[in-house]
Amino acid sequence: MTPPPAAPPRLTLLKRADCELCEEMRRELAVLARTVTLPPLELLDVDSDPQLLRRHGLDVPVLLLGGTVVCRHRLEPFELLRLLRPAGQNPQKSL
Repeated sequence: MTPPPAAPPRLTLLKRADCELCEEMRRELAVLARTVTLPPLELLDVDSDPQLLRRHGLDVPVLLLGGTVVCRHRLEPFELLRLLRPAGQNPQKSL
């Protein structure tokens, strides 16, 4: 019997209120999502969770894919796409 397929990873953007870099990363993700299919995006305020605040402090924004850090401060689209790409698939040449 074949096991059921794994749930697709979720993107999480750790942000805080009045953070221009956080808003910039959110806008860049929206632009990227117009050209490639991205997993659903969850926005979390780092200040709303003591554990997140302790782990990330002032080091926001942070983009997570399935709980793993993809990038901090600035969106790294090629790294995100590399992590989203199925094993064995060639990298995308242009964005």
